[in-house]
Amino acid sequence: MSRAESRPADEQVVTYEVRGPVVLVTVNRPEYRNAQNSKVTYALDAAFTRAVDDDAVKVVVLAGSGEHFSAGHDIGTPGRDIDRTFERKAVIWWDHTDKQGADSRIARESEVYLGMCRRWREIPKPMIAMVQGACVAGGLMLAWACDFIVASDDAFFSDPVVRMGIPGVEYFAHPWVMNPRAAKEFLYTGDRFSARRAHRLGMVNHVVPRAELEDTVFALAERISAMPRFGLALAKKAINQAEDLQGMRSGMDSVFGLHHAAHAHNAEVGADSLAGLDARAMRDSARPVRGGA
Repeated sequence: MSRAESRPADEQVVTYEVRGPVVLVTVNRPEYRNAQNSKVTYALDAAFTRAVDDDAVKVVVLAGSGEHFSAGHDIGTPGRDIDRTFERKAVIWWDHTDKQGADSRIARESEVYLGMCRRWREIPKPMIAMVQGACVAGGLMLAWACDFIVASDDAFFSDPVVRMGIPGVEYFAHPWVMNPRAAKEFLYTGDRFSARRAHRLGMVNHVVPRAELEDTVFALAERISAMPRFGLALAKKAINQAEDLQGMRSGMDSVFGLHHAAHAHNAEVGADSLAGLDARAMRDSARPVRGGA
């Protein structure tokens, strides 16, 4: 029997549902293609903390409600909350809301983007991203923080922020989740890669028909849940440490600086730190899904 979190509907930007040894954590802003504002980020963090603290939960599944997994960071919905203060969890830094320029942006993005994704990557329980439809920019960061990605055959992946003059999203895992040449094409073109191409590049574990996505993910989660909890935690830490020895963490740190140099450049020479582009402009400039080898 499922146990769904009980809160007013207007507050449920993230829902929490336990199914035996598996918890389903779902970003719940389908009207905005699950764009991530800070409210979503902190609600996700609370859900993941709850899952870690519950010894009955063995595996976490991360999903997005509706047609799309996540279209990325919230850069224009009525719920955009860039000027709102939240209790900081991921890094020790000052509040961004009374600061200006890079002082404000680095403080906020160190916390809600890079810091949170790193925090979630270290969760000592297996995490599976269940991806359908769009997984774009900030959506990639959510999926990449998970251990596995299982995608429906209509899913697509894209990081189009080079159109803003920015060298990729804040959690810069690109060269590690796919090979460096593919990462360059992914960024240089801003093209949408199909789920099947992402699978060939090693970024996605499985691609299944949309109608079979949930059953496939939960069958995999059930198999994993039969393994010893501590063994799973140690295996996850071992692989994460191997990635970091390959330069993942230090590489992200260096690119985070380039990311903010780009924001500052845009603000200095143009209309704003996003080069005057909004979510609609970014979406309209995207090319169709590419599924080639």
